[in-house]
Amino acid sequence: MEDNTKLTALLITLNGERVLASCLESLSFCSRIVIIDSYSTDSTKQIAQEHNTTFIENPFKGYMEQIQFGIDWIQNNMPSDWIFFLDCDEICSLELKQSIQTALAQENNPISAYQVSRRTWYYDKFITHGGMYPDRLFRLFQPAGIEISQKNGHPVYIPTKEHAVLEGDLLHYSYSGFAHQLEKLNIYATRGAISMKNAGKSPGLFAAILHAKWRFFHMYIVKRGFLDGKAGFLLAINIAYYTFFKYIRVQEGNWGKPYVRSLKEPNTNLHQKD
Repeated sequence: MEDNTKLTALLITLNGERVLASCLESLSFCSRIVIIDSYSTDSTKQIAQEHNTTFIENPFKGYMEQIQFGIDWIQNNMPSDWIFFLDCDEICSLELKQSIQTALAQENNPISAYQVSRRTWYYDKFITHGGMYPDRLFRLFQPAGIEISQKNGHPVYIPTKEHAVLEGDLLHYSYSGFAHQLEKLNIYATRGAISMKNAGKSPGLFAAILHAKWRFFHMYIVKRGFLDGKAGFLLAINIAYYTFFKYIRVQEGNWGKPYVRSLKEPNTNLHQKD
């Protein structure tokens, strides 16, 4: 890559020590690395400093908002021709690195945004079926070549000019185990439920069951998740679980109502023994 080509890697972090060092090592070809952190309490900051990154702490107001903050910060403080965005649990493969260098070395290149394929490790293998691969995302872009929106609590990248696809994968190590996956699925389900509620949607129990069953069938049968063996089945089950709770949590219910009523009505028989 030419010295006069500026490529800035942008990462959003929160307690990302698990994969961060490997992620940063895979980005050594970038001109600089900027990390926007939401006040991590693990060794994220120490790892970032050891790899000579620019480390910025900013309160988390939403995933889309945090990414946009990072892009704006770069343009206001360290203007860059190109931005390569990664999550801190992703690693840039050698093939993808070479594709990026080749693309940015082209003269008079009309492309302003590139999609990359993401390959996710789940349970004991990289998942290649179930609609999980190639999972193309706009991750390399000129600041003016992309707009960021969101859907169901997840960011959506919209190219504003010509775009293309790069060869090579982002290697995604999203979970450290089932407990970690359940934690993240709970966060994702909450975001999705809030997004649907804000859109005026109010699905009930039947819709939650129907969408969960369809999600499993679509991933495991239609998209041939069964070809990924045990990992494919476990992933489809967990995604169906996430889908159910995303829909059912739009209406949270009145979990604390009996307790509140018992406080207001001393003579209630809610706590009387049989």
